[in-house]
Amino acid sequence: MVETERGPDQITCMRGDMADHKVTRSGAGKKVPYRQVVRFPQIKGKIIADVELSLSPEYRAVDIRFEDKTSLTFDLQPRFEVIPVLADWKTGDSKPLKRWRVLFS
Repeated sequence: MVETERGPDQITCMRGDMADHKVTRSGAGKKVPYRQVVRFPQIKGKIIADVELSLSPEYRAVDIRFEDKTSLTFDLQPRFEVIPVLADWKTGDSKPLKRWRVLFS
């Protein structure tokens, strides 16, 4: 990694491929690779009473509790995500030649 003069804490990868997978919010409705949106329509209109984050070795979760004594819990499970890409570096810049589907552990 190489530090740059752009900002006091900015770090740039020496290969120059840091922005290859950057996702922006512009372009609503476009299909973005590696992004999945899940909606919870049953939650609409509920009033949040409390939010709890649990981060222990045995249990990792975000628990959103509502005033009507219901809750929505996100049980967080660690996993690996492998994104295979074959790239040509002959010019000094990464030129993707082939991308495969994302693999999960």
